[in-house]
Amino acid sequence: MKFRVLLLISAVVALSTLGFGQDLPLGTAQGSAMTMGPGDEITVKVLGEPQFDFVTSVDEEGNIEVPFVKEHLVAKCRTERDLRNDVTKKLSVYLRDPQVNLRVTDRKSRPPVSVYGEVVMPQQVTLGRKATLREVLAFAGGAKERSSGMVQVYRTRAPLCSAPDEAEWKSTGDGNIPSRFYSVSSIQKGGDDSNPQIFPGDLVVVGKAPPVYVIGQVKILKEITIGENGLSLVEALSQAGGFGERAKSKDIKIRRLKANSREREIIAVNYDLIKKGTQKDVMLQPEDIVEVDKAPKSVAQTVLEIVTGSVKSFSNVLPQTILY
Repeated sequence: MKFRVLLLISAVVALSTLGFGQDLPLGTAQGSAMTMGPGDEITVKVLGEPQFDFVTSVDEEGNIEVPFVKEHLVAKCRTERDLRNDVTKKLSVYLRDPQVNLRVTDRKSRPPVSVYGEVVMPQQVTLGRKATLREVLAFAGGAKERSSGMVQVYRTRAPLCSAPDEAEWKSTGDGNIPSRFYSVSSIQKGGDDSNPQIFPGDLVVVGKAPPVYVIGQVKILKEITIGENGLSLVEALSQAGGFGERAKSKDIKIRRLKANSREREIIAVNYDLIKKGTQKDVMLQPEDIVEVDKAPKSVAQTVLEIVTGSVKSFSNVLPQTILY
């Protein structure tokens, strides 16, 4: 598991260098300011006193060095205004009313948030203020229709400064990166428990919905994804356009993978009994193959054609285009 997550992070970094997504800054909200952290580059200029100008970086302990000042100044978790006031106070020993301009010229302590997976536009979002999971997903265009309806957030590093839920995101000690799952529908509702704050360096991954395949005597041979709320046999057959003219609705086979195996078991289902209410509808599982009556071609060949997009409908209904 640890290797898989590390591989996942490496893939995100590699994709970002290949134009995976543009840095998309969230503008600083009025009345808020970003804090500083280790690695940030700080440029200081003193009006009319170029000998006091300097460029420095926040060290690993969160401090900076100021020329002519013996002690270090704390920069971690402080704003530019806070640190500028401290620098001004220290330089006042040498200058009368120094006019200090201090700004962060490189924020290495705040890596972008990577949003990818089943989203419309994979993005890297540079946070310039507090942002929630729903906001970050919106910048990526939201989840695709074929998504699983689940979002996994990986916290690759502890938040730079204290946060209310920081302790809850600590690793359990197994070496894995802390992560949590959220459902797309609950995120859209915006509750605090389902719409958490996102921090720099987080990975937001929208999962792909597992597929099922409907073949045989149906109007549209197709791959159908299982959404957040599951997928029943009746729903899958409806999405496949219903039965073809030669279909035997009482002769449906669900070819299901056996646990920890690539072999399949066959589950026989009588659709007529389901419609009459004497047999329960069947909830489908990932990679189920629903075969109505007998398919004209082999099961493997038909599924391959569906996946590659080369399948042809044999029904006499109007032409249909399936957009994935």
